[in-house]
Order: sequence, then structure tokens, then C-alpha cells
Amino acid sequence: MGQLRVRQDRSSIGCQANQRNTLRSLGLKRIGDVVVKEDRPEFRGMVRTVRHLVTVEEIEGGE
Repeated sequence: MGQLRVRQDRSSIGCQANQRNTLRSLGLKRIGDVVVKEDRPEFRGMVRTVRHLVTVEEIEGGE
């Protein structure tokens, strides 16, 4: 199964509380942070919630 590389590009200041909480759940704390998550529906939904704050790349295999 593939993986997703999620990078926070924008600040969560001024965002709704659920969007800030979603960033924290993904493991993103500040601009420039990068996390690698499995490509599963749960993470896709979380990324969709904060798609205006992050950049997502699909990775084949593992790192």
C-alpha cells in the first residue's frame, strides 16, 4: 500500500478549531513540518479537512 507525505504550508491561525485539531492529529505542529502516513481512508479524510493548509504527495512503497 502507498503512503502520503503531508507537509504543512500555511498557519492554522484564524482557522476553525476542528481544523487545528486535525492538524495536531496528523502530527503537524508548525509550518514546514512533514509527516508520512499510510494511504488509508481515515487519513485521506483528515487531509481533505485541512487541504487548504497542507501539500500532499503520494509515495509508492515505503521510505
